[in-house]
Amino acid sequence: MACRISELVVDCHDPERLAAFWCEVLGFEVIQRTDGWIEIGPPDVGFGGLQPTLIFAPVPERKLGKLRLHIDVNPTDRDQEDELDRLLKLGAVRADVGQSGEEQWHVLADPEGNEFCLLRRRL
Repeated sequence: MACRISELVVDCHDPERLAAFWCEVLGFEVIQRTDGWIEIGPPDVGFGGLQPTLIFAPVPERKLGKLRLHIDVNPTDRDQEDELDRLLKLGAVRADVGQSGEEQWHVLADPEGNEFCLLRRRL
């Protein structure tokens, strides 16, 4: 038997702000709040679904440097450019991690500077 990813934990300065941002990005909802930690996941699934949940854990220090692990997202109901516009309106910003400009994805950062990539829609 193998393991599966059940949660991704994101250290952050403002868990409420990041949870709200990622709930909007992914269509998730808050599952649990415990001691400043906030866990979000797909609606009506809770714990143990096929998708991992995200936990935002408060830490005093701010992010420094490029992440060694990041999240990739795909639009589910619109094209990549329309989703890019939506994410930018939610508070994402463009990020430069050394890309050439020829990529078929967009590198963005969430409100605390955590990089993530917006890929093309997969049918």
